Amino acid sequence: MVSSEQRRREAARKKYLRQQERREAARRRARTRTAVIASALAVVLAGGAAVYAVGGIGGDEKDTASKAQESPEPTKAADPCEKPAAGEVKKMSFKKEPKLTVDTDADYTMNLATTCGDIPLELDAKNAPHTVNSFDFLAGEGYFDHTKCHRLTSAGIYVLQCGDPEGTGAGDPGYTIPDENLKSKKLKGGVYPAGTVAMANRYNAQDDSNRDSGGSQFFLVYQDSQLPPDYTPFGTVSKEGMKVLQKIAEAGEQTGMGDGAPNATVVIDKATVEKS
Repeated sequence: MVSSEQRRREAARKKYLRQQERREAARRRARTRTAVIASALAVVLAGGAAVYAVGGIGGDEKDTASKAQESPEPTKAADPCEKPAAGEVKKMSFKKEPKLTVDTDADYTMNLATTCGDIPLELDAKNAPHTVNSFDFLAGEGYFDHTKCHRLTSAGIYVLQCGDPEGTGAGDPGYTIPDENLKSKKLKGGVYPAGTVAMANRYNAQDDSNRDSGGSQFFLVYQDSQLPPDYTPFGTVSKEGMKVLQKIAEAGEQTGMGDGAPNATVVIDKATVEKS
């Protein structure tokens, strides 16, 4: 005959096993989500659906219900940013990359005057001349003015993505620029350190296709992020800019899955590049 104490112990054992299974399932989902987010950067220019593909990952209905019980839906954070300046995005496209006129011996800085505060960037013209030259050109044309930073990731990789006039992840300037500086000593151990400014692109590591596919979209790393060295690093965010990035990151993103539009209304009111 089974005693009440034995039944109690058996029930406790089964409960423990169920908890372990749920935790392992959660870890598997997290690993899968991180891998998808990382790969999504490679196709970020291919279309808006690719950008938010990570939001659709999940299990069956039973698993979803279990997850909902374990972690309730996050409350949308208050918007920490101001209203955008008056004006509209200029719709423009260019047939080819601008002529390379950047001075590789000079210092270039870019300032993103955003609704959340200024984000000054130091640009690396010496090691990424095509990229800096393109940004100098586009900023001079007003290409980035009034555009939204459309994507914030907070699981596995920690970046704010900007530079798309369409705000969907599909926009580009009509031309592409070559990958540069991929062997930078700053990218140690497959990590893009906090403060890195890098290009998004369409590169597919599985078949090594779509190299040199950067356009106008770029991302600002607000926390060390594990990424393969496939995205041109071309600048560094200033300390002042990092404070603004942290404020944006703390407000979270809209899907609650670690990859989506930021809760903060991040609009680049004006982008300027200066040579010194």
